[in-house]
Amino acid sequence: MNAWHYVDGKWVDGNPLLMAAFSHATWMGAAVFDGARAFEGVTPDLDLHCQRAVRSAAALGLRSPMPAEEIEAIIRDGIARFPKGTALYLRPFLWSEDGWMAPDPASTRIAISVVEYALPKPTGMSVTLSRFRRPSGETAPTDAKAVCLYAQAGRASAEARTKGFDEAVMLDPIGNVAEFSSSNLWIAKDGAAHTPVPNGTFLNGITRQRVAKLLRQAGIDVYERTITWNEVLDADEIFSTGNYGKVLPVTRVDSRDLQPGPVYTRARELYWEFAHAG
Repeated sequence: MNAWHYVDGKWVDGNPLLMAAFSHATWMGAAVFDGARAFEGVTPDLDLHCQRAVRSAAALGLRSPMPAEEIEAIIRDGIARFPKGTALYLRPFLWSEDGWMAPDPASTRIAISVVEYALPKPTGMSVTLSRFRRPSGETAPTDAKAVCLYAQAGRASAEARTKGFDEAVMLDPIGNVAEFSSSNLWIAKDGAAHTPVPNGTFLNGITRQRVAKLLRQAGIDVYERTITWNEVLDADEIFSTGNYGKVLPVTRVDSRDLQPGPVYTRARELYWEFAHAG
């Protein structure tokens, strides 16, 4: 692993150990993270990702040991440890050391990771519907980027791969489309972009919000609304937005092949233009 991690006031390379056997987060799961990207010399929306990390911590009963601005400054220091333009994954990770059922906010620790990680190529992915659903806000901390949510997402991802697909589409508790296992879902129909309306079962992603704004500014209609699985199957285009790959096309849904279309292509172009604009 080509990586640097800022832990307890200093940079450590490699993949350092963080938790003890009886750390609260080890057995009670009180941990959150956020992910941002550096690539081609840019760090789009890094400030927003750091702010969300602090909000996620608070939503889970943690308290960040430092404000978002300090997290961002440390990340930028870490980026400078790599050759300019290196593709990096940027991750503030916060967890609890003490507590009973609930974490003790004062015990919150933070590790800030800067890891060399290539962006996936936009060659297209295959997707299928998972039987595993996203939880509601009453049953899980869906307003946070909480580690505990990824066990369910992982089950959906593994199920899809077992069936020969790259990614899973997850429904919300009442059967409407929520998102992919780890990114937000979009479809295009008749030249307009459609994406599930945030309903408390998935995060309103930072890249999702950015792409919606960019498409609207470019004159493309964007509808945030309830979407059914049948609409995904019948879509002209399907694509994803998320920090890991930014904007990626879907080229197969179940047995149906698709091609990257004009709405996806414009969304990716607009995002890259925004990222490099300053």
